[in-house]
Amino acid sequence: MIARRALLVGTGAVLLAAPFAAVTGQPREKVPRVGYLNPGSASDPLRQRRLEAFRQGLRELGYVEGQNIAIESRWAEGQYDRYPALAADLVRLKVDIIVAMSGQATHGRPTSGQDDPDRHGARD
Repeated sequence: MIARRALLVGTGAVLLAAPFAAVTGQPREKVPRVGYLNPGSASDPLRQRRLEAFRQGLRELGYVEGQNIAIESRWAEGQYDRYPALAADLVRLKVDIIVAMSGQATHGRPTSGQDDPDRHGARD
């Protein structure tokens, strides 16, 4: 089970890096912003370990939070009905990509037009 989760986190990190791979080595004014949507609570140690694993995967790809990438985290606190509002908040923030830690998070997402961020989900 843990190997599966590690694979999902690693896959998410690779998927995240893909949109930014084309600009590696080129000066870039804008720091990429990642929306991280989780169904749990920010105070849950398991959820924090998953977020840290995601950050570690990004670091292995050369993305360090606070230096060359920003992560905007949103937590549903166990209430899936909060996902649309949390996702809409991330869209308003104009994140470049949304990584959702639940398959349910990618269904029924809000859209605002052609500038919507990419989104990738992993089962929690």
